[in-house]
Amino acid sequence: MDTAFAEELPCYRRLSDRLVTAGQPTARQIAALAPAGFDVVINLLPERNRLFLREEKELVHTLGMQYIPIPVVWAKPTLNDLERFFDCLDEYRPRQLFIHCAENKRVSVFVALYRIHRLGWQPARALREVHRIWQPNTAWMKFIERALQDAGLATR
Repeated sequence: MDTAFAEELPCYRRLSDRLVTAGQPTARQIAALAPAGFDVVINLLPERNRLFLREEKELVHTLGMQYIPIPVVWAKPTLNDLERFFDCLDEYRPRQLFIHCAENKRVSVFVALYRIHRLGWQPARALREVHRIWQPNTAWMKFIERALQDAGLATR
C-alpha cells in the first residue's frame, strides 16, 4: 500500500507485513485495499454507528476480498465478540488483513488481547500499541481486565 495513501486512513497502523489496522475508511480507500494485496477486511463497527459505510460489504466483495463483520457495541464489548475475533484471526492470519472500526480503538484492544491470549505476548508489551492510539475509558479497562483474568493474566 502506498505510504502516503495509507497515512490518509484515520488512525492508520501497520502492525506487521500482513496486518494493517485503522479507523473507518472511505469507499475510495477501501477500493485501494485489493490492489495493495489485502485479502480480508474485518469490520468491528456496528451498523448503527454514524460512521458505518453502508456499501462497504458489497464494495469489498466486488473487489474480490472477504468481508467479515464483527459488530462490537462501544459501551458493551463482550468476551463473545473477542472470541469470534480470535477465531477469525486464527483462520485468516496467514493472509493480508485490514481490520478497522470507527477510530481504531476497538481494534487496538482486540489485537492486543489476541497477541496476549494467542501469541503469548506480555500484557504490558501488547497494550503499548493500544496506548499509542488512545487511553481506554473505564468500560474498556474493565473489559481488558476481564479478558486478561479469563486468560489467567493481569495487566501489571
